[in-house]
Amino acid sequence: MMRIFNIAVRNLMRYKRRTLLTSMLITLGVTMAILFSGLSGSFKSMMIGRITDANLSQIQIHKNGYVSSMDSVPLNLNLNSKEYAKIDDVLKSNPSVHAWAPRIKLGAMLSNYSEATNIRLNAIDPEREVEVCPAVGNRMAFGENDRRKELIRPGEVILPDKLAKGMKIRYGDTVVLVANNKDGSVNGLNFIVAGITETVVGPQGKEGYMHIKDARALLRMEQPEITEVAVRLNDFNRLDLVYEDLKSALSKFKNKNGKPAFEIHTWEKLSPFYNIARMIDLMSVSMKLIMVSIVLISILNVMIMSVYERVREIGTMSAIGTTQGKIMALFLTEGVTLGLISIAAGTIIGLSGIFLLNVYSIRFSFGRNDNLLLEPSISFTELFRLAAIVLLISVFASLYPAYKASKMEPVDALRHV
Repeated sequence: MMRIFNIAVRNLMRYKRRTLLTSMLITLGVTMAILFSGLSGSFKSMMIGRITDANLSQIQIHKNGYVSSMDSVPLNLNLNSKEYAKIDDVLKSNPSVHAWAPRIKLGAMLSNYSEATNIRLNAIDPEREVEVCPAVGNRMAFGENDRRKELIRPGEVILPDKLAKGMKIRYGDTVVLVANNKDGSVNGLNFIVAGITETVVGPQGKEGYMHIKDARALLRMEQPEITEVAVRLNDFNRLDLVYEDLKSALSKFKNKNGKPAFEIHTWEKLSPFYNIARMIDLMSVSMKLIMVSIVLISILNVMIMSVYERVREIGTMSAIGTTQGKIMALFLTEGVTLGLISIAAGTIIGLSGIFLLNVYSIRFSFGRNDNLLLEPSISFTELFRLAAIVLLISVFASLYPAYKASKMEPVDALRHV
């Protein structure tokens, strides 16, 4: 085998210019695939982190049927204290759960005494909310100095930026919130505008914030209720596994109709950004297909040219007793060797490019988050997958020329001009 490899290398070096150009083309494809995978993967991970850490959370639990009607913010589908206690027990028993926080979702009428408009509000327990969404304060700007850890106090409200701008509301202004409770009665309370929050992707990104105690007072809840439980995991990479565990644990609770009492959803089912993430994955696959095409065409072209240029040489090898298997192995080895050289060069250049991108730091702004750092990286698994694809395509592209060379009749090959 080593002898065949040595001969294959010498044959490639006989046509140095062609071998170099082909290798450079394949190397370029591998390099671009590595750089694109590193950049797109980093951007996707960062944006998912911003969405789940800033307002959505990684997993949400509701009463069954809430998500399908969440646009109307139905108060009759809130969780009572007994139902929340059951969810609380399930979450406490799962070691993969880092933290969870109760929320109340409600719709209200906002007035600044000169005009009024509708608003959606997210009522939170600020201390627990920060544990579930540690970046929630990064979306907010406050009238006072840094309050991102405290977020909100009773008697205060944080408004969406576009709504505040449209109604010319500023920090410290007094506004009125009027809301209907689930029985239809109306109640209104005064609040101080403590901050402004930016709008991000998804319906929840357009909500204002208030303290959960104020929401219960505004809605005149006789008993504590919540709309959803937001959950954060210890390891985001185990999201699907933990989701299945929690779903299984919650499924044992039934409502009066014998149906599941609760529903659980990951961020993917709740955010429209998931479609963008899928598009990024599709673009990554497209990039790999382009790379595969480059490798296939390049090696196929080189090997076919090599067969036609060495017809008499192949005939001589056959005439002196070289078996068809060894001839086929020789040409296959040439194609695979060309692929291996290109894989090594492309990997080195691609990883060097990722290193340089991290050294020189790609920074950009997203909403109120300024100076965000994009940190491209690629896993060993992804590198191995790319190398395996190139290697398999190298073998596949060499099969036909190798088979054609092995099937040549010695007499016809020796007469070839």
